[in-house]
Amino acid sequence: MKLLYVASECAPFVKTGGLADVIGAVPKSLADMGAGVRVMLPAYPALSDLLKSGKALKKYKDLFGGSARLMSVSSQGIDLLLLDAPHLFDRTGSLYIDANGEDWDDNHLRFGALSYAAADVAQGSLKSWRPDLVHIHDWQAGLVPAYLKQSGKPAPPVVMTIHNIAFQGVFPASTLSELKLSKTLFTPDGVEYWGKVSFLKAGLALSDKITTVSPSYANELLTPEFGMGMEGLLKARQGDLSGILNGIDTDVWNPENDSVLPAVYSARALKNKAKSKKAVQKRFGLAPSDGPLFCVISRLTKQKGLDLLVDCLPGLVGRGAQLAVLGTGDKDFQKAFKDASAKYQGSVGTIIGYDEQLSHLLQGGADAILIPSRFEPCGLTQLYGLRYGTIPVVARTGGLADTVIDANEAALVADCATGVQFNPITTQMLDVAIGRTCALFNAGKTWDKMTRRAMRHPVGWESSAQAYHQLYSALVET
Repeated sequence: MKLLYVASECAPFVKTGGLADVIGAVPKSLADMGAGVRVMLPAYPALSDLLKSGKALKKYKDLFGGSARLMSVSSQGIDLLLLDAPHLFDRTGSLYIDANGEDWDDNHLRFGALSYAAADVAQGSLKSWRPDLVHIHDWQAGLVPAYLKQSGKPAPPVVMTIHNIAFQGVFPASTLSELKLSKTLFTPDGVEYWGKVSFLKAGLALSDKITTVSPSYANELLTPEFGMGMEGLLKARQGDLSGILNGIDTDVWNPENDSVLPAVYSARALKNKAKSKKAVQKRFGLAPSDGPLFCVISRLTKQKGLDLLVDCLPGLVGRGAQLAVLGTGDKDFQKAFKDASAKYQGSVGTIIGYDEQLSHLLQGGADAILIPSRFEPCGLTQLYGLRYGTIPVVARTGGLADTVIDANEAALVADCATGVQFNPITTQMLDVAIGRTCALFNAGKTWDKMTRRAMRHPVGWESSAQAYHQLYSALVET
C-alpha cells in the first residue's frame, strides 16, 4: 500500500504538540508492515535545510497568490513531500499565529494550499508515485476530500483523523472563491457550517472514514458536551467513526538510553531515577526533598484543567509535595504559576516555554505527572509518564481514561494499577487525587511496584498501527 499522510506538523522536524509526535511515529510502524508512507507538510523556515537536499517533483505558477514547488526528501526515516510556498509559509513566528498571538489572517489560504496540493497528488499529478489512500489530520488538511469531490476525477479513499475537535478551521463564506471551491460544496453536506466555511466540517462530511485518537473520545464526540457543535454530523456518520488509541515512539522516549537524563534507568533498575529528580529540583529551584515531586508538561489553558490545579496548590504543598511546571499558554495561567513559584519558593517551580529536552528530564525526574484535563482526545504525556515510571494522575476522560488504570483497591489487589484517575473533574476531586497519590508514594513498596508496572505497560504503536493498516486495507480493497 502507498499512503499519503497530510498534516501541518511532524516530529522531529516541526512541532507544537502531540499531533507532530503521531505523524512522526506512525509511518515508521506502518513501514514495518509493508506500507509505504509519504508525509506532506508545509515547508516552514525550520525545514529550509531539508529543502536544499530535496528534489522538485512539481511546480505551481500560482498557488493561492504565489509560485510554489512540491519537494521530495527523506530524513529521520520518513519520506516527506514538502510544499515550498514562501508567500504562505516563509515567515517568523508560530506555525498558526503571529507575534501578537492572533491567527495568521491568511491561514485559510495557507492550509487550503496544503489541501489543494495533496488532492493534486492523490489524483496522480506525480508521474513517479500515486497513493492508494490519503490520510488527513485535523482541520488544516480538511479540504482534501472537498477538492477531490469537486474535480470529479477518480480518487483514492480518504481517512480523516480528529486529534482535537475544538480546532475547526472556520472562516467567512467569502473565502470560498479564494479557496477555488465551487458554490455547490457550500451546503450542510459539504463545507458549510453555520453560514461559514469549516475545513474540519468538510473533512468530516466528505471523507470515507473518520477516526479519532481513543475509543472513549470517539464516544464522547457524539455528545453536546464534547462534540463542539459537530456531534450531529458525527452521529449521522457513527458507522464510519472509530477510535484508535495513540501510541508513542518508544525509541525516542526510552529511559534506558535517553541521553538527556543524568543517568539512565529501567524497570529492573530504578535507582538512577533519583539522579534525574535531583536535576529537576535544581533546574526548577526546588529544595532537596524526599517527598513526591509532581510535574506538569502542558499548554497552560483551561482545557487542561490547570485552573483546578492552581486552587489545589496549598494542599499539595501542605502534604510535603513539590511541583515543577513547564508550559506556555494563557497569560493568566502563566502569571498564576509564576506567582505560585514565588509564594511557595522551594516547593513550586515554573518555567514558561516549550523545551523538548527539558520535558524528557521532567519525565525522568518527577515521581508523578498531573493531567487534570477537562477533555483530552488521547494525550501523550501520560504515555511518556508510564514509559518513564512517572505515575500519571489524570482526569477520567477521553484517552486518559483508556490508558491509565486507577489505583483503586481492586486494581491494587489485582496488581494491575498504573496511575490515579479522578472524576468528576473538579478542584475537590483533583485535591483528593493528589492526596491519594501522596499516600501511595509514602507506602513505599506499593509505589515501587506500581512504578515498575507502569514502565512495562505497552505504550508503543504496534497494535494501533495494525488497526490503521486493517482500516486502510478494507478501504483499498473495496
